[in-house]
Amino acid sequence: MDFINYEIIQYAESHSQKESELLKALQKETHQKILQPRMISGHLQGRFLSLISHLTRPEKILEVGTYTGYATLCLAEGLLENGSIHTIEINEELYDFQKKYFDKSSYKKQIFCHYGDAKKIIPELDLNFDLVFIDADKPNYSYYFDLILPKLNSGGIIIADNVLWSGKVLNKNPSNKELDTLGLKNFNAKVMAEKKVENMLIPLRDGLMICRKI
Repeated sequence: MDFINYEIIQYAESHSQKESELLKALQKETHQKILQPRMISGHLQGRFLSLISHLTRPEKILEVGTYTGYATLCLAEGLLENGSIHTIEINEELYDFQKKYFDKSSYKKQIFCHYGDAKKIIPELDLNFDLVFIDADKPNYSYYFDLILPKLNSGGIIIADNVLWSGKVLNKNPSNKELDTLGLKNFNAKVMAEKKVENMLIPLRDGLMICRKI
């Protein structure tokens, strides 16, 4: 579902910082070789993630859902020189694709990949984070939020993708089979009720929930 017409999106992209040649190549190869290429963050959202990272200058970033690594590289752009990004992906078949582009980037020594169930991996990370991007396993967004909030530094940012779910969150009575829709509606409600964060839902692409820990 496009919340803004295509011409406006094109205009916005043409008046935003250009993506790097590496990111262009990554996006092109993702569309050529990987299933569900629309899952990639892409130019406009990628520049937004990069901007937030530059504004916050994080030392530690957590990403839940690496996919082909486009957002990973965008988030890494704002890292402090001694900073690191820990990214979690359940699909180990994407390892070679991710590694190819991570190794070509200037952030290859700052990117730490974890493969498996994020619900098990997050508690094992003995780290606190300044910036978190959640973009995987929609039914468990609320679970991830509860795991991450204690590990988020004061003033830290959580960004969650796809929180409008092509407009399906407007369905007041989704069936029990619509696990993604139910999970995202529950997550959005949880964030609104959480007194430890201030938040804003931005209708960029499929919706981004931005939370700042107070």
